[in-house]
Amino acid sequence: MLLERIYDEDLAQASYLIGCQAKGEALVVDARRDIQVYQDLAARNGMKIVAVTETHIHADYLSGTRELAAATGAKLFVSGEGGTDWQYEFEAERLLDQSTITLGNITITALHTPGHTPEHLSFLVTDGAFSDKPGFLLSGDFVFSGDLGRPDLLDEAAGGTDTRFAGAHDLFSSLKNKFLTLPDYVQVYPGHGAGSACGKALGAIPSSTVGYERNFAWWGPYLEANDEAGFVEALLDGQPDAHAYFGRMKRENRQGPAVLGDRAPLAELATEDVAAALAGDEIGVVDTRHHTLVHEGTAAGALNIPAGTKAASYGAWAVDPETDQRPLVLLAPNSESATEMWDHLIRVGIDKVAGYITSLDGLPVYVPRTVSPAELAGFDAALLLDVRNKTEHAAGHVPGSEQLNAGRVLWNTENLPSAGAIVSYCQSGVRNSVAASTLRRAGFDVVELEGSYAGWADWKQMQNA
Repeated sequence: MLLERIYDEDLAQASYLIGCQAKGEALVVDARRDIQVYQDLAARNGMKIVAVTETHIHADYLSGTRELAAATGAKLFVSGEGGTDWQYEFEAERLLDQSTITLGNITITALHTPGHTPEHLSFLVTDGAFSDKPGFLLSGDFVFSGDLGRPDLLDEAAGGTDTRFAGAHDLFSSLKNKFLTLPDYVQVYPGHGAGSACGKALGAIPSSTVGYERNFAWWGPYLEANDEAGFVEALLDGQPDAHAYFGRMKRENRQGPAVLGDRAPLAELATEDVAAALAGDEIGVVDTRHHTLVHEGTAAGALNIPAGTKAASYGAWAVDPETDQRPLVLLAPNSESATEMWDHLIRVGIDKVAGYITSLDGLPVYVPRTVSPAELAGFDAALLLDVRNKTEHAAGHVPGSEQLNAGRVLWNTENLPSAGAIVSYCQSGVRNSVAASTLRRAGFDVVELEGSYAGWADWKQMQNA
């Protein structure tokens, strides 16, 4: 049996390929939308992808299950659990608790493990060529290394009301009646790692075991004592901010993400054409450079979505394709960099990219305004805005600031002052540059605090020395 983990550092998301070498068949679980990585992996191992499935209706990325099924002809499976309110709206074979998928001697058994979401499935894998007992669990967003999937996202992102409490009780039951009934030796492969917003304290270790989690995870003592009330309170306490785009992901994943098919290579565009389209408000420009370079000058009205390991996350903060249909033009050093950025953007449903440019020549240039920590006290600001997580703000912030997560600013503009300058900051400046450019594009006057909170804290310490 082949079991490969494909990890996306951007969204801290893991998908898996399970393959039977003898039969040359493979199943992919929780695919992302840029699917070439799965096709290449299957080809290297002489396998054909014959089945695709996912653990649940995801909130943090747009599922590639339909994309991969369309490209390979694979059979598509999704959860049929969770009740009528949590049924997928596209054609696929429904899996219920104890349903199985077979690949040669390999048996994949669906376990209904609600809590993070009502329809959530985990997949128990038995390698029949080696043993008649299950040895592996793909736990999705049910059990992480050292943590559990948060049960409050339906409230935060899907319009639920107090569903977090039912979800937390469901998680307790799923742990007690499903997870902890498995042998300690069963290896656990979760759907996310450290950095994901789907839990509050995810470990970076790529896998665990049932026994390790039973004995050392924070929730173990609550289950051992059968303290459900204490478990629920501890689970719900201190969950991080949920990004606003999660609601869109939930809707689109339930309805069925659009299938892109083969994408034509991105074209390099003439800057004079881009300038004309920009003047007519027909496009948006995405500056993929580091924020320190953006501060030296960028295209007027451009969003700063820096290339790298968080491009999809930042893109989903800055662009809402449900309300803004303008195609994007990427400022990137070359075709390869632009294509890689596009791959990241489609993971969160930002599909309309018209092409790329490699310089600002011929475009109207804007230099973002900044204010130093020393100047801040005398600066006339309508609002001092902390765009970090609420836990970061609680641990220490610039006095007088109000907190609104960078992943929520675009969806809460009605709560911001329509006149006067907004001074914004994050921890080091990266997230703030994304949020500030997003608000500028929405028409706000935003001034960035130089060095953000870390710079202000250093300045403050020097003043007190």
